[in-house]
This record gives sequence, C-alpha cells and structure tokens, in this order.
Amino acid sequence: MERGHKVTLFNRGRRPKEWPSSVEELTGDRETNDYASLKGRKFDVCIDNPTSVPHWVRDAAAVLKGNVGHYIFISTISVYAANDKPGADETAAREKYAGTDVMRETNASLRKDMRLYGPLKAASEDEAYRQFGREATTIIRPALIVGPGDETDRFTYWPARFARGGDVLVPPSADPVQLIDARDIAEWTVRMAETRLAGDFNATGPAAALTMGAMLDGVETGVRVANGASIKVPLKRREVSAEFLEKNKVSMWMDMPVWVPGAGETTGMHRRSHKKALAAGITYRSVDVTAADTLKWWDSQTAERRAAPKAGLKAEREAELLKLIG
Repeated sequence: MERGHKVTLFNRGRRPKEWPSSVEELTGDRETNDYASLKGRKFDVCIDNPTSVPHWVRDAAAVLKGNVGHYIFISTISVYAANDKPGADETAAREKYAGTDVMRETNASLRKDMRLYGPLKAASEDEAYRQFGREATTIIRPALIVGPGDETDRFTYWPARFARGGDVLVPPSADPVQLIDARDIAEWTVRMAETRLAGDFNATGPAAALTMGAMLDGVETGVRVANGASIKVPLKRREVSAEFLEKNKVSMWMDMPVWVPGAGETTGMHRRSHKKALAAGITYRSVDVTAADTLKWWDSQTAERRAAPKAGLKAEREAELLKLIG
C-alpha cells in the first residue's frame, strides 16, 4: 500500500482484522471450493501464499483465469528431491507425487502425513504453470522464513534462549545456514508483482554465505540491542559436534532450530543457489535486526505462550546435555 497498490484479501474471515480499513477483504473457503466472492472480479496480480495442495490452484484458476494478469505462487525449497549438492539451483530435480490422485489430496491428508509436503507443493507449482502459463507465473521458493510473528519458533528459540543467558548448548558453528526474514520476502514479492518477472526463484538468504556461528553472533548482537545491551545472566555458548547431538537424540531443525548438518544428505540444504533472486533485486536485512525484532515480538506474547515454545530444547533437557559435556 505504501507503494500505491490497492490490496484485496481473500480468506475465510476468521482472523483478527490486522490490516488498514482501506484493504478490501473477500471471504470464502478454498477447501470447500467457495470462490463466489471472486467471481466477476479482475486483478492485476494474484499472490497465492497459503496453498499446499494442487486442487486449490486448479479451483482458483476456474474463477481467476482470464481475470488475473499475473500469478505468483509461494512455494518452498522443500520441493527439491535431494539436499546433498551445494549450489544446486532452480533446475534441480523436484519431489514427485507417488499417490493415486494428487487432486484428491487435502490439507487434512497433508497433516496426517507431512512427507507429502514437498511432493504436493511441487505438484501445485506444475498446476500453476498449467493454469496460468509460464509467461504469466512466478514461483517463489523460500528457505526457512523467520522474524517477528513466526508461530513455529524455529528461529525465535535462539534470541529467546540467548536473552536468558547462562550456558547455551549450540550446534557446530561452521555448518551453513540459509534463512530469510518474512518482511524481506514480502517486500521482494511486491516488487516481483510490479515487474511481473516470470520463472522459478529460490528465495534463500542472506546475500553472502552464512554459518551457524555467524548467525548466532548476529542473534547475540540483536538480543543485546533489544535488551538495552544487557543479557540477564552472562552468556556462554557451549558448542557440540553433530555426532554428540545424534548420539544423544537431539534432532536437527526442531531440537536445534535452524541447524542441519553441513555434511551427508543435508550438505546442500543450506547452500542452495539464489543467484536468480539476487539478480531480480532481492535484499536482506541483517540477522541482528531480525533477532532484535523477533525478541521484542516474543516478549510481547502472553506468559502462557512463552512458556510453551514449539521448537528448541526444554531447559531441563538442555541442562542434562550440558552436564554430559562438563
């Protein structure tokens, strides 16, 4: 809106109204094929953010095809079939759906088996191209999306944990990391809507290679900024090996948020090429800014919410592991 665009939202109307009154809101339900409020409407660009099943793309196209100038589908790097090759770009092989009828898959079936996530997103990409055409379709494949408002807590764990101070169990500092602030991908998506640049784009970040250690440096800086240069208890990072974590059943990604080993099957997971996105003008704020803003948001949540993070080690489990390393 700051760039002069008129915005229309299409959703089920169940969330609090967190947008300006000038934003138009149309209600419907994509899971039940209720697109009545979109019929007869024309739009310059459609940004399809929540879709994870192909029939949502097909059903939306039944109403929007011919009425939308450009279609932007927000996909994921989880569409890729393998993560073992550093530098793999948008041409890398994608997951293939192995079921009987991809159009019968629903969000409910996806929740029952999250292994379908990559294949269904890939099939949704294919359906987007089929319905809207390659010249009028943009596919954006984000890496881990982080920042204030992230309900998964996969990045939030680190600024929240650093703010408590003390000894902090951390994974190998040399392993690579890729992530992107939600605000950066949102701003870039708007610019892509303006230029209508078609094609597939890996929306990973930051611009230069980042390691887990450097990310945590940024987190620590951000925490000090957010807390007025103070951390409650002196902070000491206690780094352990991937072998230690595996031996003690500490999972990558969830117990150790953001982190995956930089070797073996995940060698290239956090090393995907984003040259196309960089050439298309994507920009990134620094990790310390993301961390500071994320911590401020986290601290604004209710005590009940902060007491039940959805990712990361529980304090008792971390203490047990710290005892093992002495």
